[in-house]
Amino acid sequence: MNHIMSLILAAGAGTRMKSKMPKVIHKVCGKPMVEHVIDITEDVNTKNTIVVVGNGADEVKKTVKHRNVEFVLQKEQLGTGHAVMQAEPYIPNEGYVLLLYGDTPLIQTNTVKSLIDFHIKGNFKGTILTAEFKNPKGYGRIIRDENKNVIKIVEEKDTNAVEKNITEINSGIYCYDAKLLKKALKQLTNKNEQKEYYITDVVEIFNKEGYKVGAYKIDDEKDIMGVNSRVQLAAAEEVMQKRILTKLMQDGVSVVDPKNTYVEKDVKIGMDTVLYPGVILKGNTQIGEDCIIGHNCRIENSTIKEGVQIQSSTIIDSFIDNDCTIGPYAYLRPNSNLGKKVKIGDFVEVKNSTINDRSKASHLAYIGDAEIGKDVNIGCGVVFVNYDGKNKNKSIVEDGAFVGSNVNLVAPVIIRERGYVATGSTITKEVPEGALSVARERQKNISGWVDRKGLLKKD
Repeated sequence: MNHIMSLILAAGAGTRMKSKMPKVIHKVCGKPMVEHVIDITEDVNTKNTIVVVGNGADEVKKTVKHRNVEFVLQKEQLGTGHAVMQAEPYIPNEGYVLLLYGDTPLIQTNTVKSLIDFHIKGNFKGTILTAEFKNPKGYGRIIRDENKNVIKIVEEKDTNAVEKNITEINSGIYCYDAKLLKKALKQLTNKNEQKEYYITDVVEIFNKEGYKVGAYKIDDEKDIMGVNSRVQLAAAEEVMQKRILTKLMQDGVSVVDPKNTYVEKDVKIGMDTVLYPGVILKGNTQIGEDCIIGHNCRIENSTIKEGVQIQSSTIIDSFIDNDCTIGPYAYLRPNSNLGKKVKIGDFVEVKNSTINDRSKASHLAYIGDAEIGKDVNIGCGVVFVNYDGKNKNKSIVEDGAFVGSNVNLVAPVIIRERGYVATGSTITKEVPEGALSVARERQKNISGWVDRKGLLKKD
């Protein structure tokens, strides 16, 4: 396939969004709309991608600066044709130009590939992606001649009574012959009701010069659904979410209640994993095979390996190895790393800590800035006291150690291999290997103290 340049228009103000943010960086399924479109350009092997920015240009650039794109500034928004004109220096003298929009996140790779193939096989100089709408209001209409050839596109506001009733609409997505597009841009004018330069006029220019223009009509109109308001943003979210979950189920993931499950676009899940209602999976999360993700779990940017069971818990920026059990009501904060067969029980919070194979914290513990070995028991109510008011400090608990209930480990401190810490102790010094450490005051009973103080009077 010849050189393809992609051009993404992302300069509009998006006033109907009622937002301080540029429209195209509002997210759908966890990614800015314009990034979904950039994904498509990569999928179709675009050689280079130009993003035309305008309103909120700096914010848009900042949002997608990590992507392999270049930016062109449209200082004044004088129409789609004017936007393309700004990128004219980047348009090659051979090959094709694919024109896309930053606010159409639902466009799919197969649709764009089919458009390009149709354009090339039909030897067209310009090809429009079109669809049939029962209610075409707001869209430009495709005007064909008696031989069904496309002769022009008329914008909604410029239609006459006959044209207004045409139901084949212009999606705004095109594939062009690059050399002829550059030539046509020099002929665009703003002689219309809006005093704007319309990229749609290129079709009429091509026809007048005898060049063949095609129209590739799609069946699923959702592909070209633009987002101009919060209502449309939610509608796009619903469509994409259904696509994501459908693909997961086709690939062997069980989704118990798709209407109450949220999975973002970049999440990957292995075969025979089950997602229960209320699950939220975000960012670059990867979940292996044979896992159970129980109801109301939220997992972000984390790796979950094989055979893990998680119940009603929150996991952020963490790693969980094979066959662990988590929750219910556990909270794994960033940089929590669990080995194989680790148990993190109810109301246990872990942060910036490594917990190695077969160790367990079954309930009501805080583990922060810690390195815990294999086969360690962390009892109920244990607190890793990692903050001295100024600095975070690290605690180390070596293999086979036992930390009893209601113990405070005041960092920095080390519990050596098979060290045993008695219940209720506050540990501030190293516990030697195989030693019992008791750090609590001996119990003393003072008879008659309650009566002398006048406390807890009898009835």
